[in-house]
Amino acid sequence: MAAKKLSSRVQTTLRLPRNLLKEARARVARRNANLNDFMVTAISAYLEMLRRREIDASFAGMAHDLPYQRDADAISAGFRESDWEALTHFEKDDEMANASR
Repeated sequence: MAAKKLSSRVQTTLRLPRNLLKEARARVARRNANLNDFMVTAISAYLEMLRRREIDASFAGMAHDLPYQRDADAISAGFRESDWEALTHFEKDDEMANASR
């Protein structure tokens, strides 16, 4: 398994600002970790943040899309009664559980 994990990695060279590298090395040293894993984790986290932003941006238009808003309101209205029933049911369950304590 370890051999497969290593074979999927590629060696590269980065030119980092001196202060950035110094801070990264200091943080890695305090955690007794390794710089490579730190960089992989940092880049992965940054890429995930960018993916989430792209997804959020693709949905942002819905806020100003009147036909979508009308459909969403109609769907919500269709569930209003059952949502209310569910809420009151769970509130009663909570009251009964609190009363038995």
